[in-house]
Amino acid sequence: MIKNNRLTIGIFGSLAFIALLWCIKSAEILFHLKLSTFGVVPLSYPGLLGIITAPFIHGSLEHIFNNTLPILIMGSVLYYGYPKSWKKVLALTWILSGIGVWLFARNANHIGASGIIHGVFFFLLVVSIFRRDKSSVAIMMITFLLYGGMTMSIFPREESISFEYHLFGALAGIISAFLWKNLDPKPAVKKYDWEHDDNQIENDDIDNWQVNIEGKHPLKDRTLH
Repeated sequence: MIKNNRLTIGIFGSLAFIALLWCIKSAEILFHLKLSTFGVVPLSYPGLLGIITAPFIHGSLEHIFNNTLPILIMGSVLYYGYPKSWKKVLALTWILSGIGVWLFARNANHIGASGIIHGVFFFLLVVSIFRRDKSSVAIMMITFLLYGGMTMSIFPREESISFEYHLFGALAGIISAFLWKNLDPKPAVKKYDWEHDDNQIENDDIDNWQVNIEGKHPLKDRTLH
């Protein structure tokens, strides 16, 4: 029940963030705002603000639409699978990806939430390798099946796409996996009845062996008539 509640909260939290992004994009269109100025512009002092604001801004409806479903899925499973570390992962991914873009990216205006999405994806991928429990591996398999192509989108493909945001988001996700791989407790390993029976049999055999060694086996002390 607790896990189901966590998943529900994760879904609604992700939907709330998505709704905020769509409200911002709608306001930009309806009121003819130029919000792209809030992006990350490398090595520019005004562009430093974009480290915080750039993930809220999207260049087109296609851009925000392409990010909507990944945010919903990966945001939900991140909160579900890693309730103690999800805030740290998002914060580090958000800030570190922006700083990387500001320091090393091409001279352009970089916007969009795809850096955070790549950060969460690579966190889920790498942390499952460290933890290797059923929950983390299952989450990794789901996300990799849906968005495994993100492993290639960290490289240059199209000039209009900020692969730098993808790359530094991925690096931030990997760093997060190293830092907080053990922060969330692993799920308890369920033991089946036959495993308990085998353990009991082994314990009984050990007890009988000790009794025989001590010479106190009940058969030895019995008198037969």
